[in-house]
Amino acid sequence: MPETFEPTRTAVVVVDMQNGFCHPEGSLYAPPSGDAVEPVTDLVARAREAGAHAVYTRDVHPPEQFENNHYYDEFDRWGEHVVEGTWDAELVEELDVREEDLVVEKHTYDAFYRTQLEGWLRAHGVDDLLICGTLANVCVLHTAGSAGLRDFKPVLVRDAVGYLEEEHREYALDHADWLFGETTTVDEVAFD
Repeated sequence: MPETFEPTRTAVVVVDMQNGFCHPEGSLYAPPSGDAVEPVTDLVARAREAGAHAVYTRDVHPPEQFENNHYYDEFDRWGEHVVEGTWDAELVEELDVREEDLVVEKHTYDAFYRTQLEGWLRAHGVDDLLICGTLANVCVLHTAGSAGLRDFKPVLVRDAVGYLEEEHREYALDHADWLFGETTTVDEVAFD
């Protein structure tokens, strides 16, 4: 059943569709993340045509980010990835990023953590977030959960998210739907 969104109060949040995750030569490439590029671009195009906002996040790590940390170290967990200033950290070229879009540079899984995202959304009167991108159970899930805690309505777009394993995607979407948000598909999204 289609869900209707009011365009001026809605943003499509495209999480981390970067070369490092979505391109076959990327440091943490996952084929389903590459497969998500087309549905993500379709959703953004439809939303933009209706007058909704587009937000892109970029996971970017300065080379020294984790050097003095007590516990949190993504390089230890995942290996070096999306290092600041590298091709790996750039958004994939298929995305139609425009001057009026917000591009959020983040340094952890949650796109709200120490970024301008919440302030920008509030300043633009946005309440509803259509969240897509990659990875479903990492940055997509943590960003969506953080959105819900801030009283935004997070709606994860099931067929526009990348993942490592199918069960990771299903877990993330089911968990979000059960606990703090909703899920939909690209075809079920409507604007009015």
